[in-house]
Amino acid sequence: MQENHFHLPSANRIGPLIASILLAFVLTRLIQSPQFTVSITLPGFYFALPLTFNAAMTLLAAGLSATGMEWLTRDHPALGKKTNLENLMFPTLTTFVIGVPLALLPNGAAWWIGFAVSAILLSSIFLAEYITIDASAPPYGLARAGLTALAYALFFIMATSLRFSGARMFLLTPILFIVAGVISLRILHLNGSDRWDFPWAIGIGIVCAQMGAGLHYWHLTPVQFGLALTGPLYALTLLSDSLAENIPVRRAATGPIIIVVIAWTSAFFL
Repeated sequence: MQENHFHLPSANRIGPLIASILLAFVLTRLIQSPQFTVSITLPGFYFALPLTFNAAMTLLAAGLSATGMEWLTRDHPALGKKTNLENLMFPTLTTFVIGVPLALLPNGAAWWIGFAVSAILLSSIFLAEYITIDASAPPYGLARAGLTALAYALFFIMATSLRFSGARMFLLTPILFIVAGVISLRILHLNGSDRWDFPWAIGIGIVCAQMGAGLHYWHLTPVQFGLALTGPLYALTLLSDSLAENIPVRRAATGPIIIVVIAWTSAFFL
C-alpha cells in the first residue's frame, strides 16, 4: 500500500522570512518621518500623491515576500523545472494589503491585535502556497480552499481600508483593478485546469474598479463598501469557473446572482 507524503517548508527558511516581513511593519511604528507630497499642477488639473515612510516600507515588505517565497519554494521536490511565479502572487499581495490597515490602526492594543492577525495570515498564506505546488499532496484540497477564502478576505480588507482611509478615486480604482484581477486570476488557476484566464481576470478587475468608482460617491460605511465589492468579485469568479466546466449559463449564473443579492442585502442592513 502506497503511503501519501507531502512536504512542508523548512522552518529555517519560513521562520526568518516571516519575521523579516513583520519587522518591517514594526519599524513603521518605531520610525517617525515627515510626509512628502508629489504634486502636478496644470490648467484645470491638480494631482497630489502623498509619499510616506509607511508606504515605502509596505512596498519593500511586498518585494521581500516575493523574493522570499521564490527562495522558499525552490527546495520543494515537486517544483522541478516548473515556474513558481503563481506561488509568489498571493504572498506578495497579502503583504501589500495588510500594510494598509496596519498603517491606519492607532497605537496600542488595536495595532498589536492587527499585527498578530497579520502574522497568522502571512504564515497561512506561505504554508498553503507551498503545499499547492504539489497537486497530489493529501492536504492540497484544504490548502486550495484556504487560499481561496483568504483571497476574498484580503480583498474585503483592502476595500474596507481604502474606504476608511478616504483614498481618492485616482488611487482607489487602479488598486481595486489590480487586486481584484490578481485574486481572480490566481483563484481560477487553482481550479486544477492549469489555465491562466487573463480575459476573465481583466474583465473582473474592470468591473470591480468601475463599481468602486461609482460607490465612491455613495454614503457608505467602510464595511458596506467592502461587502458591496467583495460580493461581485466572488460571484464573477465563480461564474467564470462554472462556465469553464461547461455548465449551462442559466445554471452557472444562479449561484453568483444569489451571492450578489446576499452581499448587497447584508451591506444595506449594516
